[in-house]
Amino acid sequence: MEFLKITSLQNSSIKHVVKLREHRTRDKEQLTILEGYRELTRADEYGLEIIECYFSPDQFLGENEYPLLESFAAKGIKVCEVTPQILTKIAYRDRPEGLIAVAKMRRHTLEDMPIVPNGLYLVAESVEKPGNLGSILRSADAAGVDGLIICDKCTDIYNPNVIRASTGALFSVPLAEASSEEALDWLRKNNIKTLAATPHTEYNYTDVDMTQAVAIVVGREQCGLSDLWMNDADLKVVIPMLGKIDSLNVATATTILLYEAARQRGFKKK
Repeated sequence: MEFLKITSLQNSSIKHVVKLREHRTRDKEQLTILEGYRELTRADEYGLEIIECYFSPDQFLGENEYPLLESFAAKGIKVCEVTPQILTKIAYRDRPEGLIAVAKMRRHTLEDMPIVPNGLYLVAESVEKPGNLGSILRSADAAGVDGLIICDKCTDIYNPNVIRASTGALFSVPLAEASSEEALDWLRKNNIKTLAATPHTEYNYTDVDMTQAVAIVVGREQCGLSDLWMNDADLKVVIPMLGKIDSLNVATATTILLYEAARQRGFKKK
């Protein structure tokens, strides 16, 4: 299949993709950048609307890129071949994989959050670093979380670095964005208990029942959870620290808690 070719960095479409690297432009246009074969494949699989795609064959890592591009073109998506220089210019990664796409953002509200009997939920309050949020999404997908509520957000969930760190889990995990007050009210209304990690409790994280409907709540990197969540948590657990350091990275702590919940639930795939 023949694709349109772009060889100039001054091309208006290329300039537009470069502008989408800025949060302000993404937010205004409700468009984001996807990068890499896994991310594009998963975005397409879970129904994200891709509107255009750029590729540089010299940077491909495998042999599956062309079938993906042909499937995009068959759906009416604009597909353009570009030079390695152009692809590198619009890429976020230091070592581009030769695939960049522009897609429409989705709105994520509590009204769309599934209510699952004895469901496992995750709440992330004010997580600041895109890499941490992406890693949390990746762990949420791996542990079979039924929904992730992002409260009082401090980073754009469609930041390309979030998408990259999540390896596309941003598209597979049911999401909602809300204030902490709205999230807590939704959880209470649906009889979902909240679980928070703190050093100030006698209960080890393996000692509590995570097979019931529960939401694991994690907080900001520097100062942890706000008083709203910490004071109102139904379950408080400690993750033992045996060394000199007194805290874990938020993404690491989240993974430990999620996998304990998955272990208690028998690692049942959904």
